[in-house]
Amino acid sequence: MRLINNLYMMLLLLVLVSCTGHKTWRIGVSQCSGDIWRDKQNQELKMCTYLYDNVDIEFASADDNDKVQISQINHFIDEGVDLLIVSPNQVNTISPAIDRAYDMGIPVILFDRKSDSKKYTAFMGADNQMMGSIIGKYIIGQKSQGTILEIKGLKGSSPAQERHEGFVKGIGDESRLITCDGDWTQNSGFRLMDSVLQQRQDIVCVFGQNDRMAVGAYKAAKKRGLEKNIMFVGIDALPTKDGGIEQVKKGVLSTSYIYPTRGDLLIRLAMNILEGKPYEKENLLKSALVTHENAEVMLMQAEEMSEQNERLSTLHEKVDWYLSQYRHQRIYLLLMGIIALLIIGLMWFRIYALRRRHRIEREAFALVTATPSSSTMRERVTPPNSPEGDKTEEENTDASADVTRVSKEQQELIAEDGDIDSNFLDRLRQLVQEKMTDSDFGVESLASNMSLSRVQLYRKVKALTGRTPVDIIRLSRLNRAKALLAQGNRNVSEVAYDVGFSSPSYFTKCFKDEFGVVPGEMK
Repeated sequence: MRLINNLYMMLLLLVLVSCTGHKTWRIGVSQCSGDIWRDKQNQELKMCTYLYDNVDIEFASADDNDKVQISQINHFIDEGVDLLIVSPNQVNTISPAIDRAYDMGIPVILFDRKSDSKKYTAFMGADNQMMGSIIGKYIIGQKSQGTILEIKGLKGSSPAQERHEGFVKGIGDESRLITCDGDWTQNSGFRLMDSVLQQRQDIVCVFGQNDRMAVGAYKAAKKRGLEKNIMFVGIDALPTKDGGIEQVKKGVLSTSYIYPTRGDLLIRLAMNILEGKPYEKENLLKSALVTHENAEVMLMQAEEMSEQNERLSTLHEKVDWYLSQYRHQRIYLLLMGIIALLIIGLMWFRIYALRRRHRIEREAFALVTATPSSSTMRERVTPPNSPEGDKTEEENTDASADVTRVSKEQQELIAEDGDIDSNFLDRLRQLVQEKMTDSDFGVESLASNMSLSRVQLYRKVKALTGRTPVDIIRLSRLNRAKALLAQGNRNVSEVAYDVGFSSPSYFTKCFKDEFGVVPGEMK
């Protein structure tokens, strides 16, 4: 039984090892809005998780709504994510949710935008002030005179504030500047530009704090036929269709400034934090100015990278499918192996139990049928009230006389019968072992099953074993009882009845007479 328990423990351990692997990290990404720039970044983040086999990533977009973003961040916290990547919609309003995550031990990476909270693990983004300053200097170099319109991003967001501060430093002369607040969308750029053009015609340049607002302003000017008189500049320079680089190539925008998405670096930073590796708290991304001269080359490079990403994505989907099939097959094989081991184990245990029982029975019967020594060569007289006492007075009397003839008759029978005697004893053992549990089983029943008369059975058994059939039955029962008591899972009465004694008290007496101890002491 101990071996079977060990087998089950081994199988359980095998299942646990097969079904559990290293920890899977859960990363929640809270984007302040949904647009082509953030769509590109999300694709990069998802693509880069393919480099790790233990990362699950979930995205949420607040669509420029503070309350929605706070709710989404709290949802990530309550779901128990291991790390948060947050692009705050505004500087002040999202801070309490970020603080809650940080205070609960969840690492927080701020990307692209900052909050006024100091409770964050790391920041990654480009230098918005530097970009604003370079754009300002570029415009001054192209348009030394005239009014400049700046369409800012969402009021209260850190990029809008920082790009404006850098832009003012870049142009130097703030008196030439008109500013208005947009919301990062093309519609806001169109609406604000159209409103300004209704009031004045001296605009020589429009700086949209992102490409979409700059393109919206261009369309408003084109509606009035003024697009050729005004220079339009933006920031982001996405390599996607109708993105900033393509708009510069077409001449819609004079220039744009690359604001890198770099989902690859963001995932690497997140994994360094989760895996306890070294990392920098402040991580500034490199960026560059896109002009008509380099736009085509950049676009070609971006298109090639996009095609490579698509091929990698397709390949990854195929690999995922193959791996899922492999995992299913592995599970099936594991289950089949477990079932096979269980069957083999149960069969082995069954065979082991049968062999052990058979061995015990043979050993017990061998002790019973062994020819007594000269000192013990005497007839055992069964009390008259014994359940096995179906031996007659005449047989008891004849037994003493037969003792002197045992050796001679035994030799004659063995000489005549040879292997037949061995078969006879096997048959005798089999019948005694099968019938002993029946308290009515005695010499008459044994002789009938052996197809012999009572006298024939008595003489043949006596000649071969030196014992009477009554002794054989009684001692077989006692030896079986001794083996059962040694197992320790039955009481004396149960054992007595199990081996064919009709009275526990008589069983106890016979047991003590044979083994010198009472059954309880054996147990």
